[in-house]
Amino acid sequence: MPNRASRAGHIPYRTCVVCRKKKEKKEMIRFANLENDLIFDCRQRLEMRGFYVCDVNDCIILLDKWFRKFLRKNTRLGEGK
Repeated sequence: MPNRASRAGHIPYRTCVVCRKKKEKKEMIRFANLENDLIFDCRQRLEMRGFYVCDVNDCIILLDKWFRKFLRKNTRLGEGK
């Protein structure tokens, strides 16, 4: 049995930005935002802000709507400066 400081047996969980369900990281698809473009991060290693979506057709379809809302919200925040 590993000690408390060990990461052996740790399973990372992520939350889907569309449906808000938590699942294991390996069951999710990662996307990144690069200059207001949606980039698929197949290896889940890009060093930029990313977000996760369930590997379910419904969540992937609704991702476009979520991303447009995300962009509108973030551009409004930048205008007030």
